[in-house]
Amino acid sequence: MDYTAKLDLAIERLHEEGRYRTFIDIERKRGAFPHATWRRPDGEEQPVTVWCGNDYLGMGQHPAVLDAMHEALDNVGAGSGGTRNISGTTVYHKELEAELADLHHKEAALVFTSAYIANDATLSTLPKLFPGLIILSDELNHASMIQGVRNGRAEKHIFRHNDVAHLREILERLDPEAPKVIAFESIYSMDGDFGPIRELLDLAEEFNALSYIDEVHAVGMYGPRGAGVAERDGLMHRIDIINGTLAKAFGVMGGYIAASAKMVDAIRSYAPGFIFTTSLPPAVAAGATASVRHLKNDGTLREQQQTQAKILKTRLKGLGLPIIDHGSHIVPVHVGNPVKCKMISDKLLEDHGIYAQPINFPTVPRGTERLRFTPSPVHGPKEMDALVRGLDALWSQCALNRAELTG
Repeated sequence: MDYTAKLDLAIERLHEEGRYRTFIDIERKRGAFPHATWRRPDGEEQPVTVWCGNDYLGMGQHPAVLDAMHEALDNVGAGSGGTRNISGTTVYHKELEAELADLHHKEAALVFTSAYIANDATLSTLPKLFPGLIILSDELNHASMIQGVRNGRAEKHIFRHNDVAHLREILERLDPEAPKVIAFESIYSMDGDFGPIRELLDLAEEFNALSYIDEVHAVGMYGPRGAGVAERDGLMHRIDIINGTLAKAFGVMGGYIAASAKMVDAIRSYAPGFIFTTSLPPAVAAGATASVRHLKNDGTLREQQQTQAKILKTRLKGLGLPIIDHGSHIVPVHVGNPVKCKMISDKLLEDHGIYAQPINFPTVPRGTERLRFTPSPVHGPKEMDALVRGLDALWSQCALNRAELTG
């Protein structure tokens, strides 16, 4: 076996399909975000504006977050020193979990190193806790949820995206006595559409199933205190397990679940992805706590971000660009061709100083390649003007369709 040749073939296949991914080496500037510096392949540095980041509210540079991280770093040092079970649980981790439990009005919360790990570990552990568990999963659930379902090796059924009628059909065929969990998201990040949370919870209650919601792209962004879409819609109390992230709107790193005290106790006691992983550095936990606490009490950034998203959508629609608009804060622009998607991304970066990563397969289905913009409160009129002008020129240059998409 020529292993090197096999690797060459695998990489070459990505190049041929136009979906080989390139890391863009950027250095964010504290206090100046969304402005950053891009180190070009030739070693030269070029100023850029970041338009594809998940730090939706700019909390990664907020003084309250940075102060909390500096204080914790100075007090206890860099690392946590171990897993949560072996010397890696600090007062900072406990404070963060208490803050998250309060955010979601749940009895307890459990912090993981990422929301991916939180989804994978929790969903793969549930079948151990409920023998014979049947998992019902939306077909567009995040890769981390899919991986968790696979790793749990439980019976699973995939229902069509946001299709409540299809989910009902599946539930009606199942053993009414079997334990079940319905897993779905509040906001699906690639299209920016909302899940039918109320209707899904109605089915969960009717068929005596647990409910599991991924609020990763919604925590910090929606609801009076930033607890997500379920809070906005008055539904949090009906959800059994809430998954969230600390790495997007909260601007730091990590993931978590919030649930009943017994559910959290069981997951922390049985999930290998939690048990055998070194815990978050205390400084990261401290920064996340400060961010969650701040956004609970100040909704100004949320309001500003929603305004910016509406303005950008309106301007892009005015150009006739095919944007996908479901009313959320995410602004996807459909390209439909991996080569042209990367070409526009490259030209925006090289010629206009605008960084927007192309989104290609397998993140989205083939033929639905897109650019995904995430306006924030710190993207001002100057930055938005430059983006709109750049997209307008490149759309014509690439001879792409200007027929508008709305969903």
